[in-house]
Amino acid sequence: MRGNDTQTKFILLGITDSPCAQAPLFVLFLVIYIVTQVGNFGIFTLVRVSPSLHTPMYFFLAHFAFTDICYSTVISPRMLADLLSEDKTISFTGCMMQFLTFAFFATIECHLLAMMAYDRHVAICQPLLYVTIISNRVCWQLIASSYLFAFLSAIVYTWCTFGGSFCGPNRIDHFFCDVVPVLKLVCSDTHSSEMVIFAFVTINVVGTSMIILLSYISILCTVLRVCSAQSRARAFHTCASHLMAVSLFFGTSFFMYLQPPSSHRSLDKVASIIYTMVTPMLNPFIYSLRNKEVKGALLKCGRTFFSHWQHRRVLSSGT
Repeated sequence: MRGNDTQTKFILLGITDSPCAQAPLFVLFLVIYIVTQVGNFGIFTLVRVSPSLHTPMYFFLAHFAFTDICYSTVISPRMLADLLSEDKTISFTGCMMQFLTFAFFATIECHLLAMMAYDRHVAICQPLLYVTIISNRVCWQLIASSYLFAFLSAIVYTWCTFGGSFCGPNRIDHFFCDVVPVLKLVCSDTHSSEMVIFAFVTINVVGTSMIILLSYISILCTVLRVCSAQSRARAFHTCASHLMAVSLFFGTSFFMYLQPPSSHRSLDKVASIIYTMVTPMLNPFIYSLRNKEVKGALLKCGRTFFSHWQHRRVLSSGT
């Protein structure tokens, strides 16, 4: 993977170099990370243990929650540690592996968002064919293909980013090893690498965002044509919240990866915070906890757990 480089480690400059801001930022991002993990792990576990949620929609949602758990864990723990540490060095191999896993899970996230939008499109626009089109076999094929293509894409991204020569500065002006700040340190020509990365980002980001957009346009047209005013209002409310989450993720991704390298400015870190930390935290609330089926399954699991706890308490007090 490594080219004619001489660097064996990099220095991550982080979000800020202000000592006064690091402690408050640590608390803020720690809370975001904990909420992200608890929310997504809760959704993943609930889908696994609740038979009422064993449907294609929640199958994709469980994988989405798992991806968010891994996606945020690739970035947040290291960033939190750097906020409290003076030593912000990361090895060449460590930096490369962080970027590889980040690219892998970020690409899967794009594909899963497209799958979830298409699943809703089929359920609303072609309800009689839903079981045939979105079968259990098709679900597994879609998931397997997305993981495979995400892995291949991540390999390509990583090769293009770290395959050049690193013979100059080793200070990465970012809080994780991302493609744009790392490519700035490459001594050799990066034009061909940038073109390959741009092509794959276009396929993974623009392609999936178009599927999402067309799916929701079709859903809205169908809802306007056949539903009552109350149903339309509910559908618009749901679509608006989903599109808000999608817009946050894809909008910041477009900002980061589909603009010329010379155009990148200080707002890059803000955009990166949104798509690496904020959206994984919001996704469980937007896609799950506002859903009646999820709320019902959560209440049922809570009642079951409480009754088992009471039963064990009675047994223990009787003995």
